[in-house]
Amino acid sequence: SIFDQVSEQLKEAMRARDKDRLNGLRGIRAAFIEAIKVDGATTLDDERAIELLRRLAKQRKESVEAYTAGGRDDLVAEETKELAVIEAFLPKMADEATTRGWVQAAIAETGATSPKEMGKVMGALMVSHKAELDGKIASRLVRELLGG
Repeated sequence: SIFDQVSEQLKEAMRARDKDRLNGLRGIRAAFIEAIKVDGATTLDDERAIELLRRLAKQRKESVEAYTAGGRDDLVAEETKELAVIEAFLPKMADEATTRGWVQAAIAETGATSPKEMGKVMGALMVSHKAELDGKIASRLVRELLGG
């Protein structure tokens, strides 16, 4: 499982004294442990782990943007290194061509004809392709194909 992989790589990073990797892995593990406590579980399934990793990646990207705007290159470098560690555990996202095919299939499946029905289409996409779908690309394509 992803949880076990993170724990194992954390140990390896400690042995190798890889400070950058260690910081990223500690952040991931902390988020995982917090989620386990909140859920009252004993471990974390991969679906929930991917959800948490996506949230962490989004936070890092937003931080990089903010630090870049603020001229804090030292913090940009730190956040970028952590982002690379997080992204190593995430499944590959579908490219635009693949996403376009899924969007077209979801539009046909839901019978959507106007931009007002975007929610139906996005819902259908999330049910069938949540783990590998980039929401920004999907919503742009849905608007484009529904004439919004």
